[in-house]
Amino acid sequence: MQTTTIRDRAAGAIMGAFIGDAMGLGPHWYYDLDELRRDYGPWITDYTDPKPGRYHDGLKAGELSQAGFILELLLGSLVERGGYDEADFCRLLDTELLPFLNGSPVSGPGGYTSQSIRELWRQRVRQQLPWGRTGGHADDTEAIERTLALAVRYAREPARLAETIATNTVLTQTDPAIVAMTVAYGAVLGLLVQGHDLNGHLSGKLMRLVNKGELPFHHITSANLQPPRPGDPDPPRAGMFASPDALLTPSYMATAAADPDVRIEPAWKVSLVYGMPCAIYHQLPAIYYLAARFHDDFEAAVLHAINGGGQNMARAMLTGALVGAQVGLPGIPQRFMDGLAQRERLLGLATALAERAA
Repeated sequence: MQTTTIRDRAAGAIMGAFIGDAMGLGPHWYYDLDELRRDYGPWITDYTDPKPGRYHDGLKAGELSQAGFILELLLGSLVERGGYDEADFCRLLDTELLPFLNGSPVSGPGGYTSQSIRELWRQRVRQQLPWGRTGGHADDTEAIERTLALAVRYAREPARLAETIATNTVLTQTDPAIVAMTVAYGAVLGLLVQGHDLNGHLSGKLMRLVNKGELPFHHITSANLQPPRPGDPDPPRAGMFASPDALLTPSYMATAAADPDVRIEPAWKVSLVYGMPCAIYHQLPAIYYLAARFHDDFEAAVLHAINGGGQNMARAMLTGALVGAQVGLPGIPQRFMDGLAQRERLLGLATALAERAA
């Protein structure tokens, strides 16, 4: 268990996410690493301006992408309403985001609109569908990038955490496997905010929550993943997710990160091992690996996430949240805080949510 306070860990998770998002603004989506190095040098160490003609062109170093903007919307609603109010969040999307989009990738706050939000715009604005019929089939981490705020808010209430993340996710992404992995990430972040370590034992703690009916995953095997014995009853379903595997991934990655015989050197090459693309099944193993390996070094975790190229913004944002929760707000280097646009507002929201979480 960590020695930082739950308030520090909760605020660290939120600010870690904002910092990771802003760090990715300049070098976002370079799949040619030679081109990335030509444009930004051998090692990116700080916030950078996007290059002309690339994603987020026109924004400045330290500003947020659209993912950060949406996270800020949800965070503001959570603070103002005291908890998750889906109608209020949907109202904010209807008034603060969707009117400024046009259905194309390059539009709206943050300079680039992701796949699931473009689909949301088409269904909500063009087709005028009601909320609840707006989800699409994007297979990336876009829902995690906002629902991490729910994981922090309900870190001490795993059942409520799972319920709110699942219902918020299906506003934009409806694939059951994507929803399961999104909820699993939130459950991991919730335990880290509580003070647990990201190690080989964390998944066992998550499975105990499944057994208690607090996380909605099906428990397929008996204790410690042992096979069922003759005569054992079929384990009851705890909820909507058919498999617990999304809860097991974090500890496998943490075990690999701690094993001296399993090394990814330098660590930024985690993007080559698990893949550079946006899909959640490429992103989460790399995120868990970096967050476990650099559990006490926020700077190293985020910089290795950024310098791996590809969908490095999501990799840095979600790694930043996990490591921010482990080191707490005092463990985030001050220079990253100082360089973040609207730092005072974001920090105010983060600390207000941290009070709610505590």
